[in-house]
Amino acid sequence: MEYDPYLDKSLNEEGLSKIKNDEEANVIFARQDYMLKDGISLNLERGKYYLYLSAAEDFLEKADKKLKKSISSIKRAPPEEEKKIIDIIEEEQQESEEGIGLIFGGE
Repeated sequence: MEYDPYLDKSLNEEGLSKIKNDEEANVIFARQDYMLKDGISLNLERGKYYLYLSAAEDFLEKADKKLKKSISSIKRAPPEEEKKIIDIIEEEQQESEEGIGLIFGGE
């Protein structure tokens, strides 16, 4: 998920040209706000992992296709569970930002 082909120094111009014309190759998670969390950390089912992906709707549709092609067991969480996960992650992010503000003398 952290791979960005446009930053890969081992690719030559021909390789980059192929990537530019490949819609699936241009689904680059490294350029999005994403987080992978295990179920335990979210007070959900042990052994499950949850991908939080904050991106534009058109990217999300393409990402969904790419992920389903690569990971047969992947599926979107039910709406209530999805809302709970988003709320937890957003709260963690807010607390983290507030903590950094305190460290650097913010209010």
